Formats: sequence, C-alpha cells, structure tokens
Amino acid sequence: FSFLQERLRYVLLLLLLLHGTDSFYVPGVAPINFHRNDPVEIKAVKLTSSRTQLPYEYYSLPFCQPTKITYKAENLGEVLRGDRIVNTPFQVSMNVEKKCEVLCNFPNKPVTLTVEQSKLIAERIREDYYVHLIADNLPVATRLEFYSNREEEEKKKEKDVQFEHGYRLGFMDGNKFYLHNHLSFILYYHREDVEENQEPTYRVVRFEVIPQSIKLEDLKADEKSMCTLPEATGSAPQEIDPSKENQLLFTYSVHWEESDIKWASRWDTYLTMSDVQIHWFSIINSVVVVFFLSGILSMIIIRTLRKDIANYNKEDDIEDTMEESGWKLVHGDVFRPPQYPMILSSLLGSGIQLFCMILIVIFVAMLGMLSPSSRGALMTTACFLFMFMGVFGGFFAGRLYRTLKGHRWKKGAFCTATLYPGVVFGICFVLNCFIWGKHSSGAVPFPTMVALLCMWFGISLPLVYLGYYFGFRKQPYDNPVRTNQIPRQIPEQRWYMNKFVGILMAGILPFGAMFIELFFIFSAIWENQFYYLFGFLFLVFIILVVSCSQISIVMVYFQLCAEDYRWWWRTFLVSGGSAFYVLIYAIFYFVNKLDIVEFIPSLLYFGYTALMVLSFWLLTGTIGFYAAYMFVRKIYAAVKID
Repeated sequence: FSFLQERLRYVLLLLLLLHGTDSFYVPGVAPINFHRNDPVEIKAVKLTSSRTQLPYEYYSLPFCQPTKITYKAENLGEVLRGDRIVNTPFQVSMNVEKKCEVLCNFPNKPVTLTVEQSKLIAERIREDYYVHLIADNLPVATRLEFYSNREEEEKKKEKDVQFEHGYRLGFMDGNKFYLHNHLSFILYYHREDVEENQEPTYRVVRFEVIPQSIKLEDLKADEKSMCTLPEATGSAPQEIDPSKENQLLFTYSVHWEESDIKWASRWDTYLTMSDVQIHWFSIINSVVVVFFLSGILSMIIIRTLRKDIANYNKEDDIEDTMEESGWKLVHGDVFRPPQYPMILSSLLGSGIQLFCMILIVIFVAMLGMLSPSSRGALMTTACFLFMFMGVFGGFFAGRLYRTLKGHRWKKGAFCTATLYPGVVFGICFVLNCFIWGKHSSGAVPFPTMVALLCMWFGISLPLVYLGYYFGFRKQPYDNPVRTNQIPRQIPEQRWYMNKFVGILMAGILPFGAMFIELFFIFSAIWENQFYYLFGFLFLVFIILVVSCSQISIVMVYFQLCAEDYRWWWRTFLVSGGSAFYVLIYAIFYFVNKLDIVEFIPSLLYFGYTALMVLSFWLLTGTIGFYAAYMFVRKIYAAVKID
C-alpha cells in the first residue's frame, strides 16, 4: 500500500511539473532564441528531383566546402528518406545584413570546375534537381508569385503566392546550362517580448531564397571577399559548358526582415495547400456516398436475412425446406477449414499488424506529434510500431490457426513473422542495390540495414512468437454449427461469381471513397511535397474500414446463397480488391503526372508501388475477412439446425 502511495505521489508531482510549464513542445523541436549577431547555422539536407527519384548528398556536387565537414546524427526515418544533413560555409548572423559576399576562401580567385565536374553539374541541371537547405530546422523555400484567374481589375492588385521547396540548381535555355551561383537569402525573424533592461531575443520564422545566375565578369570581388552585384537588367547568367573547364564565383547575400508570424505557426507557409476546398468536398462526397450505400446494403441484407431466418426456422413444412436453396443448405460445410490454413492465418496476422500500426500512426499524427518539423519521425514511428504490433498480429494469427485445426504452431509463428516482412525486405534490398549503383544518398547504408535486420529478428520475431503462443493456447473461435464428415458437392457457379469479377466489383466502393486522398499521398511521396492532412486521412481511413467490411459481407452472402462454401480465401482476396484499383491508379499517375523516363527511377517507382499495393491488399483483405467471419458466425447462430 505504501508503494502505491509513493507511486501516486510521483504521478502528482509530475502532473504539477507539467502544469507549471508555460507551453508544451514536442521533444526536439523547442524554439531557439537568438540575440543580435548570434550565428544562425545554415545546413544542407540533400539534392532531390522528381524526375529521377534519386536523392544525392549536397557535396556530391562541387559546392564550396567548410574547413571541416560534420554530418548531423540522424534518426532511422531521415536515413531511409535519404537525408544527409551537413554543415555549409555560409556565415549568417542574426539580424546582420550582408550585401554580397564570396563564399569560397579565395576572394579574387574564382573556382575552377574540371570537365568532369562541369558535366556532372550540367547533367543534374538537365535532370531538374533542387537543393534543400535548412536554417534553424526550417527548410528553404522559393517564393513563386503568379496572377490567379481572377477578374481583370483585381489582377493589378493581388498576386497569388506559393512556395516551392528548396531552390532550383540551375536552368536550361535551349541547349545551354546555367548554374544558380548567387543565393539571396531572405530570413524573417519574430522579436520576442522581454524585460525592459534585457537584450532583445529573436526567433527565425521563415527562410526564403532567391537564386540567381550571374556571370563571373559581372561579379566584382575585392580582397575582403566582398562583391558587388550588377544591375538586374545588364547582367548575363553564368553558363556551364560541359565540354570544357568553367570558372565561376559562388556568392551569397543575407537580408533580414521582421515578421508578425509567431514561432508556433512558422510552418504554416510551407504547408499552405491551395486545395483544402477539394479535400472537404471529396471527404463529404465520399462520406455521403459510403453512408448512402451502406444504408441501402444494411437494409437489404437485414430484410433478406430476417426473411431467410424466419423461413428456415418454420418447422411445420419439412418437405418444402428440403427443396430450399440458399445459405442454410451449406451449414454442414461453411466452417470446413480451407486449404493452406497456415499461410492464410500468417497473412491475416500481418494484416492485423499493419492495421494497428496505421491506425496508431495516423491518430498520433492527427494530434500533431509527427509534424514535418520533426524530420523522419513518421517513418521511424511506423517502423518501430510495426515491430511492436507483432504481439497482436501473432495473437490473432495463432487463434485463427487453432480454429482452422492447425497443429504446428511454431512453424505457423515463424511463417507469420517472416512471410510479409521477408517479401518487403527482399524487394527493398534489390531496389537498394540499384540505388547503391547510382551512388545516391537514398541507398540505405549497410549498418542501417543490419540494424533493421536486428530489429526484425530481435524485436518483431520474439513478439510474434509470444503473441502466437498465447493466441494458440486460447479457446478457438466458437463456430455455431458442426462440420459434416463428407464435403458437399458445389453446384456450377454463374459467370459473375468468378473471383476476378468479384475483385473488380468489391474494389470500386472502398477505392472511390479514398482516391482523392491517394492523389495527395502520391504527391507527397513522389514530388517532394509535405503531407500533413492527417485529420482528413483519419476520416478516410474510417470510411475505408466501413466500406471494406460492408462489401465483404455482401460478397460472402451472395457466395453462400450460391451454395459455395469455400469463402475463407475468397473473402480475403475479394476484400482486397481496392488494391487492384490502387495499382491501376499508380500506373495512371506515373504516365500522366510524373516526368520519369530512365530505367532505374521507373524501377524504383514500380518497386515501391508494388510494396504499397501488397500492404494495402493485406490491410483491406484483413478488414474484410474479419467482418465476413463475424457475419457468417452470426447468421448461422440464428437458424435452428436439426
């Protein structure tokens, strides 16, 4: 009892401490206060292109380097994303303007690029690469101003502003390549309220850049590393000729502006999506459609079932009942274990693991704990959660395997722990070899791969075994009717009862409910956008669960009415029908939206798409299977069987 009191005291103390703090920040992203002249470090993250999908390290190109290069220690998510955060030689101080300064250490001596380096830069410009820098954990953005399609009078007044992540490495004009060698940094600060006699403190709230290409002759540099920028009209851009050596200067300027934006909402500019209206429209649309359809389905199913059960339970006219057709006739076979029960229970176990992981990740992200400001947090959380959810996956797989009269539980547990993760690891390893060949930073380093393997065999596998052991020992699911000794003959089925037709029919509703969201997720993955609309995603996920369950129940009802009792595998396959549509959509997106032409980027796209489709099939198949299983047990429990 005293131990309990001690515990309670600690909890109260902790709550008081938490209550006493002014504001709550997610760990690792608390604000940094700067005084005037304090150094604001600018770091480089990576170079990316949506045309090649291969990120590269910043110093893979011959940029100016500091005297000592230091890489930031990174979490698992950052490594998997291809971020390699490194220091740069930019000298930026809080609220100190710089007109123009030469970046490399030789004031009057330009940087000479060899033919090899020039070729590489020209190739990266042609592939449309962007450079990503960060200052105080804020990514750099390029401001894009354009006139929207408004009325003519309004055009003069208002421009639409959007931001592009990073800045373009250079541009092409005809067959000539031009490099952005001068960067004008515009940093916005927010002045914090302090006591009267204290020095004012500032916080960085926005980081913009205007990249320019200025010819060496036009940049006049002196002994003190200072330079003068030419007039905007008279300057020529800095050309990079890939066939010879090139001379140029890397320069930068810094301009500070005060801003009203508070530190807490400094990410809003990066996350301004112009399409939130579409989102609400699509969500409301899918909610209405799903609830309308589900209402109709529920009514039809409930009415039909009531009629069926009432008919079946009338015992006065036994001869009529003998000639009845319908789902009651297969009561002696409906719970007959299917072929390959071990593989079925393993796949469903992985599906449960995925379901728990996705549900928790989306929910936590919706609460704002996995915002883009904590880099790689989403990926890291997803990996660890998948490992730990092995307990639940194992438990459900073990219990189902026992219900399906399985005996080799150790083999079943091993199958559950290795089947789906093994496929994922295999595909990723093959793709990784191709990325390694391209020397991209997107390749997972060997130590990280070993760490992932250790997590798989050290955390996930034992947890799956643990869950499987308890699931297998638990009472199997209670089936309401006995299975006959001799299997019943299945009558010839109509064409529309074919598996493939079933998949096509069942996939439409769940896919229709979520395909707008899919567009935004694809843009986030393949076009380097930030995805942050997790509230929407949570709603869509719930709609997906509801629609999958209902379609699955309808399909299994039709199948049993046609006196086909082999529903176990079929329900799992058919419920995952929306994964087929996701695959079709991914191909459409590749052809219409992406500008990928080379072999390796295409291979990466389709490799990762295959993984997404497989995972989505497992997820939707599992949801549908459990809904159908509950339904079948319910209806057979309701009829009297002699």
